[in-house]
Amino acid sequence: AFHRVQRFSTDWHANSFAGSTVRKITRGMWALDLLNDTILIALLPSVVMLVGSTLLLGWFWPLMGAVVAAGSVLFIMVTAMLSLGYVAPAARLANTWDTRLGGSLADAVSCNAVVKGFGAEAREEARLAWVVAKWRARTRRTWVRGTVNGTTQGTMLLLLRTAVIGLALMLWAWGEASAGDVAFVLTSFFVLQGYLRDIGTHIRNLQRSINDMEELVDFQAEPLGIEDRTTAGPIRISDGGISFDKVTFHYGNHRLPLYRDFSVEIAPGERVGLVGHSGSGKTTFVKLIQRLYDVNAGRILIDGQDIAEVAQASLRAQIAIVQQEPILFHRSLAENIAYARPSATQPEIEHAARLASAHEFIANLPKGYGTLVGERGVKLSGGERQRVAIARAFLADARVLILDEATSSLDSESEVLIQQAMERLMVGRTTLVIAHRLSTVRALDRLLVFDRGRIVEEGSHDQLIRLNGGIYRRLFERQALELTKGLVI
Repeated sequence: AFHRVQRFSTDWHANSFAGSTVRKITRGMWALDLLNDTILIALLPSVVMLVGSTLLLGWFWPLMGAVVAAGSVLFIMVTAMLSLGYVAPAARLANTWDTRLGGSLADAVSCNAVVKGFGAEAREEARLAWVVAKWRARTRRTWVRGTVNGTTQGTMLLLLRTAVIGLALMLWAWGEASAGDVAFVLTSFFVLQGYLRDIGTHIRNLQRSINDMEELVDFQAEPLGIEDRTTAGPIRISDGGISFDKVTFHYGNHRLPLYRDFSVEIAPGERVGLVGHSGSGKTTFVKLIQRLYDVNAGRILIDGQDIAEVAQASLRAQIAIVQQEPILFHRSLAENIAYARPSATQPEIEHAARLASAHEFIANLPKGYGTLVGERGVKLSGGERQRVAIARAFLADARVLILDEATSSLDSESEVLIQQAMERLMVGRTTLVIAHRLSTVRALDRLLVFDRGRIVEEGSHDQLIRLNGGIYRRLFERQALELTKGLVI
């Protein structure tokens, strides 16, 4: 399940609670263990002993064997019908709310800094209490139905026991069985009854296991977002030239495409800034290069290789990216930096950290590079997380580099140092910079200005700033004015 979940689409993960997904997987794992134990260790031996005991009784007294066999079959059928048709629907609904509860808990815990910042602990507790109340109500219904099932089983066993005892006494009264025979029959039946009771319990366990595993089965039915073709092989990027060839793309079920017959060429080693209003298509541009989505028509080529024809893992391993909001694992700083290249040595890790101006703050930590950063890097400041992410990109040493405003979270002093390091890093690499602050892209080779999925302007900063009424010029002047107002205040 984990293997498959990792390969679901970006949209699937964006629309799913991480806590709920984890809850589904862990519940399914426990259910699979219970299912195996129930069938192999408990249920099969009980069935074998039940059949053997029934045949033994039938060998000596056919009528007694027939009564026990009929009663046992009826008991198993009723138990199965109640478990699958009566208890299971309630358990399924309880599981749905259990999954939602796990998601709500994870959401509140992972956003604890926001909760504390707004003094909203009581509000979150009330929100969770509502979910817990719903979960308890559904769980209580499952317990009630399970109790009805168990009571029905007990009643049926009581009736079967009464029938067996009555039949044994009748056989004794008719002279067809001695007192010793009656004692043997009753002893055998009580042993048989124990196995029958166990079978009832095992059927209930099977029903619970099946319910808990249903969501894992749903994972198998969920289509993967992007699948490699059977002929897909590794991509070999030596220069880093990128080409969009008449690309048409739309998200999900959107009718209107964001890109239509979109074409652009980026030369090997060229440093390109992507500029535009929010929603203009610049972030989609880099997502398509990473093949987080497949295009609807056209091709995207890197060094002349169609990325739809190569293995995704190979493609992404050769593209370094620094996101606007870096996400770190709750692992050591060394592990987080080396995530781009797990085989990296400690000197290589430290060299990358120096390039990102991260070595100094890491060295001052009590455990240095062995310091655990907390979930999503919560123990570090925003600027420190950004620098660790930049060090990770340095270590990747990829021919294609994507920077999503990589210096936006740094203080002024660190920004100057990192900007200088970035200039060194960009040499000889194809670099795409998603620009939020236009002052950071002035020195790039070329700027692409996006508007509604089209490149409406392109050129250097000096060329675009001279276009009267141009989008880039308006954006630049607006940001310059805002900066001036900020300095005056």
